[in-house]
Amino acid sequence: MNFTALGQSASLLPEPFYIAGWLGLAVLFWRWMMSGDWRRLAEPARLNLFLGATVAVLALWQIRAGIRPGLAFHLYGLAALTLMFGFWRATFSGVLVLLANAAFGRGDWRALGADALLMAALPAAVSWGVYRLIERRLPSHFFIYVLGNGFFGAALSAAAVGVATTALMALAGVYPLDYLLAQYTPYATVLIGWAEAFSTGMMVTMMAVYRPAWLETFDDARYIQNK
Repeated sequence: MNFTALGQSASLLPEPFYIAGWLGLAVLFWRWMMSGDWRRLAEPARLNLFLGATVAVLALWQIRAGIRPGLAFHLYGLAALTLMFGFWRATFSGVLVLLANAAFGRGDWRALGADALLMAALPAAVSWGVYRLIERRLPSHFFIYVLGNGFFGAALSAAAVGVATTALMALAGVYPLDYLLAQYTPYATVLIGWAEAFSTGMMVTMMAVYRPAWLETFDDARYIQNK
């Protein structure tokens, strides 16, 4: 959901929300630079995979439906990106998708910071948190990796976006909370969460079996060969 009235120049959120979004995005970008994670993109094979995955997610985001300005339903793909590249590059990939959307006239440049935090950083952070929790607490098993990260982590990441959008829209006074809870939240959490889990789970399973090198979080020596 882009925080601008579709087809209009008027923005949905009060100005302080956009300023906070840009500040948050600037902090994230600075932290990413300091982490050194961006250096992985200097590897040609890894860069090609990153760009290809980003284009695939950009195409995925074009398949969407909306009920009101700012309330859209679509798959995110950030859980798959996180399992492929980790939190930082997955978030950066999501930001690139938002930049492309804005360049194509499907988003508002002023809302880019808020959109990036909600639609890129948040689902990537949730997916990464689930991955780290499973890695530390559960046995190293192929099906635990696929089901826990590919299905559960993806569903939770999509649901988190729905809950956060509901809270933000209600807090900003864009829509009444009772309207959001009745007309938006159940679909943005349960319906999109299930679709995200199913699609991501299938992709992660296929990559783990046929292209394990594409998943930086997957170690076939750990999850398969020692079983």
